[in-house]
Amino acid sequence: MNLYAIRSIYFFELSRAWRTLFQSIASPVLSTSLYFIVFGSAIGSRMQQIDGVSYGAYIVPGLILLTLLTESISNASFGIYMPKFTGAIYEVLSAPVSVLEIVIGYVGAAATKSVILGLIILVTARLFVPFEIAHPFVMIGFLVLIAVTFSLFGFLLGLWADSFEKLQIVPMMVVTPLTFLGGSFYSIDMLPPLWRTITLFNPVVYLVNGFRWAFYGIADVNVTVSVAMTVIFMLVCLSIIWWIFRTGYKLRS
Repeated sequence: MNLYAIRSIYFFELSRAWRTLFQSIASPVLSTSLYFIVFGSAIGSRMQQIDGVSYGAYIVPGLILLTLLTESISNASFGIYMPKFTGAIYEVLSAPVSVLEIVIGYVGAAATKSVILGLIILVTARLFVPFEIAHPFVMIGFLVLIAVTFSLFGFLLGLWADSFEKLQIVPMMVVTPLTFLGGSFYSIDMLPPLWRTITLFNPVVYLVNGFRWAFYGIADVNVTVSVAMTVIFMLVCLSIIWWIFRTGYKLRS
């Protein structure tokens, strides 16, 4: 294991976050704060509790997850796309660095930034609504697992994309709508039976509910299924990334 190469990639990617501090940290925190003001304070004051939890506290896991998914994908996809765009990827491919070491460096940095951002939003949420975390270690575990999984997905998108537009199309047109429709702001038990059944095909439902269970011990779906779905998706992303590096698809042209 080439630890020097991993460390070089990892800290180079982390340093990019400090160079763009407003875009990487401040902007997502401000955006999420607006959600808390609109949904938690304005709308939440007019809604009853959901499963014994105030509405403002109920949406905290969903809002953290919304930011976590988009930022994990964005950080990882942009991190690997820029070397492709500038041609520096060929130096990485020709260096004595394995695929695993490249993935650990890029994905590890993206996941680290996302976890830090998630914790900052968690602290920020306390300024707007009171809440308790029933299973703090499980919450941290879910946070890390989801950050790593969607950083891998973002890394995969960065390998696939051949333009800046393609970097944005999946997060904006697929991930964000699925997150809003995945129970981030409501319980899927509130939906009519037909729509509840349709919603269960949304993979984000399992992420949101697993994460919410770690906070309040309540979930609309089985927590074991949530973990299993996340792990399976992570393994699928790893397999496709390994195939891309093995075949040179979108890398050697």
